[in-house]
Amino acid sequence: MKSALSRSSASSGRIRRDRIPRIVAAVVASAAMLAPLAACGGSGDAGATVSSPTTSASSSASESESSSAESQASGTASASSSSTEESRASSTSTSGEVPATTVLAALAIKGRAPKTGYSRSQFGTAWADVDHNGCDTRNDILSRDLTGRTYRSGTHDCIVATGTLNDPYTGRRIGFVRGEKTSTAVQIDHVVALSNAWQTGAQKLDSLTRERFANDPYNLLAVDGPANEQKSDGDAATWLPSNKSFRCQYVARQIGVKHRYGLWVTRAEHDAMARVLSGCPTQTVPAGGGVIGSVSSGSVSSGSSSSTPASKSTATARATPRATSRATSSAKSNASSGSSAYYQNCTAVRAAGKAPLRSTDPGYSRKLDRDGDGIACE
Repeated sequence: MKSALSRSSASSGRIRRDRIPRIVAAVVASAAMLAPLAACGGSGDAGATVSSPTTSASSSASESESSSAESQASGTASASSSSTEESRASSTSTSGEVPATTVLAALAIKGRAPKTGYSRSQFGTAWADVDHNGCDTRNDILSRDLTGRTYRSGTHDCIVATGTLNDPYTGRRIGFVRGEKTSTAVQIDHVVALSNAWQTGAQKLDSLTRERFANDPYNLLAVDGPANEQKSDGDAATWLPSNKSFRCQYVARQIGVKHRYGLWVTRAEHDAMARVLSGCPTQTVPAGGGVIGSVSSGSVSSGSSSSTPASKSTATARATPRATSRATSSAKSNASSGSSAYYQNCTAVRAAGKAPLRSTDPGYSRKLDRDGDGIACE
């Protein structure tokens, strides 16, 4: 019995010893098969994955965060670049123009200063020839804004005799004929009235700047006489043109003028301007309040037609020394005639053949000059 058990145990030991080489060979073969797979990773990260899962996870997270940060930085740079380009495109799309709403937002808002001390003479001689082209400002504006003009002979195309106005304030066509009883049909309006300017900062301007303000073509329009008288020295809160299609341009021009000369607006004036511009948010004004040469009157009443103004520049010198001498002689004559004349009203002025009266003419008084522009009974 013992002999049998001994033989069985010995046989079993031989079998186990025989299996060991085969097991080792299998393990070696498996390792050999895994080696190429490990080599396929081709990176240190793959090696790290096999050797240390913890290190691999940390490295992977770090790489992911780095990649995310780089992506965010790239996106931010891209967005910044895009924003810059859009801003640049916006600034150059309307070269020389800025949104009226932007300029309005830059104006100071204050109450009106007292009118104390105001007079037309605070803004220099009415309709002075500030650009030295040999023609006064009033005729320069008539020449700019009227179509089909004719000129008084011997004035070197300075004094406008007749013409047609496509009126921006009413949208009507108005015939202009120079004369004591007819000139009032077309008047020259200060878009920002002189009195309004005086009460919103012009008191602090020097005399030369005030004279330039009063004769600045950007602040002047040839308009319907009755509409101009109705406006008086009102601002946007108290008066707007009846021609609604012109209101955006009108308000924008007031904003541009006030910005150019450092004037302020009242709260009511500001809010009225903002309401008008809400209907035309793309309305612009010249950058820096620069002078523009003409104005569009918007819609003109039905059945009317408009003609294109002549291209002749009003800046061209049109007067000869003889014409200038004649104007000087006329001024001296008026000055030497005394200041004792008195007129009850414009009817009396016209009956005397003295209309229109300038602020330097005998008999001129503020009560005859409704719009305060220095010319009464136009």
